[in-house]
Amino acid sequence: MKNPSFRLSEIVARLGGKVLGNPETEVFQVATLEKAMPGNIAFLANAQYRKQLADSHAAAVIVAESDAALTGLPRIVVANPYSYFAKLSALLNPLPAPPPGIHPTAVVGAGAVIAPDAHIGAHVCIGAGARIGSGTVVMAGCVIGDRTQLGEHGRLYPNVTIYHDCVIGRHAILHAGVVIGADGFGIAMDEGRWLKIPQIGRVVIGDQVEIGANTTVDRGALDDTVIEDGVKMDNQIQVAHNVRIGAHTAIAGCVGIAGSATIGKYCRIGGSAGILGHLQIADNVEIAAFTLIGKSIHEAGSYAGVYPFSKNEAWRNNAVHLRHLDELVKRVSVLEKQIESLKGDGMDASLPTGSEVSK
Repeated sequence: MKNPSFRLSEIVARLGGKVLGNPETEVFQVATLEKAMPGNIAFLANAQYRKQLADSHAAAVIVAESDAALTGLPRIVVANPYSYFAKLSALLNPLPAPPPGIHPTAVVGAGAVIAPDAHIGAHVCIGAGARIGSGTVVMAGCVIGDRTQLGEHGRLYPNVTIYHDCVIGRHAILHAGVVIGADGFGIAMDEGRWLKIPQIGRVVIGDQVEIGANTTVDRGALDDTVIEDGVKMDNQIQVAHNVRIGAHTAIAGCVGIAGSATIGKYCRIGGSAGILGHLQIADNVEIAAFTLIGKSIHEAGSYAGVYPFSKNEAWRNNAVHLRHLDELVKRVSVLEKQIESLKGDGMDASLPTGSEVSK
């Protein structure tokens, strides 16, 4: 499918900003400054790429006011070039709209309500009493549990599984292999064997949430697992039972969040970070990749706990030193006490003065 093309004047009429240069310049696709060709529009969001701006073959560029004088190319001047690029890319690359209707191989349970303009793909299974909102796309092989609700204009890619009684908000995007509402890991030891604790909560997901491929969100043990509006989650993330993730938080791939942790709004969590159970993370917290959070964070800010890499021999030596850190701390503590004791005995007064030394 050919991308639509827009004049710069049409783009700013839709998205804002101002045009410098020829407003009739047409573009049909976004590109990097380095790779852009005629018909492409590029963007400059980082000062280190200014040299590429000078050499770019783009038809037009998106720049901040501070960079507007650096090029003679037609340009759209905005406050935030990167977010503007995201909006423009969505405008130039609209998602395909599958035709409404239910594929003949789909299975629909009793009492399920499906909006007439929803798309239900091949071999989809929709449970009894489920509700599918207007304009929602459910692609091939998805399974929607009994009484689960999908809001309007959502998009489920192939082989998404949503267990019973879950609630998914409007404009949600769930990528292939996502599992919502599987049992949380609840077990209790009884006379030498594990007993399964029934997980009777739900998963409740807000509006405008996107969840990456093969990510799993477990249902609550008693209360619900909740993902608030605007949360963005990457691939292969594990969200355990009774977790709550605040609105507009972004989580990179392979993060593990243990049960009953609460994460605030507008947090950013780097890839492969781990958050232990029952912790509280404040709003506007940034956690570096591979960091293990072992206690609650009550103040906004950036946090990291990553052991830096080095050459293997140096790393092994540092690891040995680290292993003896507790012993070293104890020895330093003993020395500090000995120094304080010597000071108390008048050691300073007994030291020779400068004039005595000169004699």
